[in-house]
Amino acid sequence: MRRRVWWSALVTGAGLAGLADMVVFHELLHWHHFYDRSTAGVGLTSDGLLDAVLIAGLVVGVVGLVERAGPAREWGRRVWGGMLAGFGGFNLFDGLIDHKLLRLHQIRPGAASQLPYDVAWIASSVLILAVGVALLRAGRGRP
Repeated sequence: MRRRVWWSALVTGAGLAGLADMVVFHELLHWHHFYDRSTAGVGLTSDGLLDAVLIAGLVVGVVGLVERAGPAREWGRRVWGGMLAGFGGFNLFDGLIDHKLLRLHQIRPGAASQLPYDVAWIASSVLILAVGVALLRAGRGRP
């Protein structure tokens, strides 16, 4: 049962991270699309598809948490740690794989240098992931 709670928390955190990224960087700031290597229409379509996947993941994660971990006021360190680990892990994957390896998009295309954006993104992702892992470890053996 604990493993199912942990996975639900991880999926919820990843869904929240992706949707936060979509709302802030894609929709409010208009900095990039999920796939920026084609036309604006393709970029918008890629954003819509990613939104659909993230919302589905968030719903699955939250339903799993409510069914297995109970009301939010009863969630312990393992649930919150799992959510932070999912949040930081998603953003770290995005920064390293999507931005650097696959070059699907950059945080701020057209900026004089991507380095400050990449450092801020990856460092904050590692920090959030580390806090989540620390909470998971602190909550080990607790219900």
